[in-house]
Amino acid sequence: MSDIQSFWPVAQRDGEPPFWVCMSCLSEVFYRKVPMPDCPGCHGVSTYEAFAIEAITDWGTEDLVARARAAEQAANMQPASASSVETTP
Repeated sequence: MSDIQSFWPVAQRDGEPPFWVCMSCLSEVFYRKVPMPDCPGCHGVSTYEAFAIEAITDWGTEDLVARARAAEQAANMQPASASSVETTP
């Protein structure tokens, strides 16, 4: 059974990184959005910091890098008017 996960969209300004990593668990990453009300991995609140994919590749685990690339790919496949509610496994 899957849970419904809601997200806050994060506007990206020129030069700002698009990935948001949970700094509590360092295992959850989201592309131009953050989950509400908390991190689905560790339940941390307000623990996200923005990073570029190059930075995540430098210090992140293989799993985190893969999650970042998958999040970016999924976001680029969705229409611009997509809802802020998504399903997570």
